[in-house]
Formats: sequence, C-alpha cells, structure tokens
Amino acid sequence: MKRTEIIENIKVRSGKDLIELKDKSVRRVYVTINKEILPKIVRYLFNDVKARFSIATGVDTRSGVEILYHFSVDEIGLIVSLRVVLEKPNLEIDSLTAIMKCAEWIEREIHELLGVNFKGHPNMKHLLLKDDWPKGNYPLRRDK
Repeated sequence: MKRTEIIENIKVRSGKDLIELKDKSVRRVYVTINKEILPKIVRYLFNDVKARFSIATGVDTRSGVEILYHFSVDEIGLIVSLRVVLEKPNLEIDSLTAIMKCAEWIEREIHELLGVNFKGHPNMKHLLLKDDWPKGNYPLRRDK
C-alpha cells in the first residue's frame, strides 16, 4: 500500500474526529484523533495495512494525558503515530487488546505509571510496581 493511500484512508475513516494530521516527513506522520475512533483507526492500520505496532507512549501534560500509538509500515518505511488526548480527571480509553494482543503490557504500564483506565483490558494487575504500591499514586503524574 502506498503512503498517500494510507494517509488518505486515515483521513476518510476519521472524518470529523480527525483533529490534526501532521505530515512531518516522507517517513513520519502524526495523526491526532478523538479517542472514540481510536479502535477503528487501529483496526485499519493493524489489520488492513498490516502495520506493526511498535509501542505506545504516554505523557502527563498537567491538563490531561497524551497517548501516542506508534505503528510502522515496514515495507515503505513509514511510521504513523496516532495521538489521543485524555482530559483530567476522566483518564479513560478503550483497550486495544481485543484488536491486538500485543498492546496488553504497554497498557498495563501506562495504567500503573499515569493512571489511565483502559476499558475492557483483560488483566490490569501490576506489571512494574510492587503489589502493595499505594492505590492512586502514579509515579509519572505531575499533579502530585
């Protein structure tokens, strides 16, 4: 699949839920979308484009938490990063584990360190922190 086709398909599938698309370079595209359509766009990239899920990253911006889901379309050397912004105090988003099992551990990590609730996640037990870590204390949150 061609780069321009992938970008156009993301635009069409996102519709009014596309907030911003930054075509940074031949190898890098950043797409900011509303959280409600994240599963739909991930399904397209992962299942239709056969993009490889590289990782997800999260950062506390004081007013909310940004999560970036990074996908690599290896055959054309393109990285697509899907960005969603969760506003505090409602840090909740659908889990992507039903679409791609490989998201399970990174969602657990983001939950533990930033306090994001991944709805529908099959196993939100501790991954990094000790089991007796104080509930509601998220080490990477700025609002401590």
